[in-house]
Amino acid sequence: MAIHELFPYLRVHDAAAAIAFYCALFGVKEKFRLTEPSGRIGHAEIDFGHGATLMLSDAYPEYGMDSAQAIGASPVAMHLHVDNADALIDRAIAAGATLVMAPQDHFYGERSGSFDDPFGHRWSIGHNIEDVTPEEMQRRYTAMMAT
Repeated sequence: MAIHELFPYLRVHDAAAAIAFYCALFGVKEKFRLTEPSGRIGHAEIDFGHGATLMLSDAYPEYGMDSAQAIGASPVAMHLHVDNADALIDRAIAAGATLVMAPQDHFYGERSGSFDDPFGHRWSIGHNIEDVTPEEMQRRYTAMMAT
């Protein structure tokens, strides 16, 4: 059996607003959506380019599929590599996201920070600042944990 793709799938409160937020913030395009007569979005896909697709829908609590807002948090974070993490995080905050961690340089060779979007999902945004081998990362991580 071959694996061809992995799609993150978010359940959100107000999928239409989430689609608009993500498309505007990340400069990505909606591929399509399936909408019930009531207006609830059963499935939508957003094209992030380079073969990356984010799937999302409104929550379906009657089937045990709640949104992050409904349960108060999400144990999952999305990590997105961009050209300039600082600029995108600034845009996210201006668009209504909540800053979790300001961008900073990290031992693993990335500058990154994070925010929670208005729909309860955490996004880590980073860009590469240094190529670091796994061995060097482990050495730096061990040294950091020792302090």
